Amino acid sequence: MKRKTQIEYPLNPSSSVIIWNAISSTAGLERWFADRVTKEGKTYTFRWGKTETRQAIVVNSRPEFFIRFHWLDDEEAKSYFELKIHYNELTTDHTLEVTDFAEPGEEEDVRNLWDSQIETLKRVFGV
Repeated sequence: MKRKTQIEYPLNPSSSVIIWNAISSTAGLERWFADRVTKEGKTYTFRWGKTETRQAIVVNSRPEFFIRFHWLDDEEAKSYFELKIHYNELTTDHTLEVTDFAEPGEEEDVRNLWDSQIETLKRVFGV
């Protein structure tokens, strides 16, 4: 059974609209998450390189707050990956919380993958 992993990434002060577009739109996701992203209804198709393709369905979202995907090839119905924006009114800072599920013993690999991906997101979008 997969284990839930949550990671928080502080972001530079920026607009939640910029962050939301980066994590929810096909154009935004293509800039940091996958080489090519297409969307049909609630189904996103992610492509990396010439051979790897995975599809995910949006199982829940709230604009400018969070988006939750479930990989269609994942046999565990309750697993997902979620990107959630937190805003601190006091400091006007944003935090991106990533929730993902990993096989036992692979939590560190999942964390390293997200660290790398979020560094790219920060660099590309200036957040």
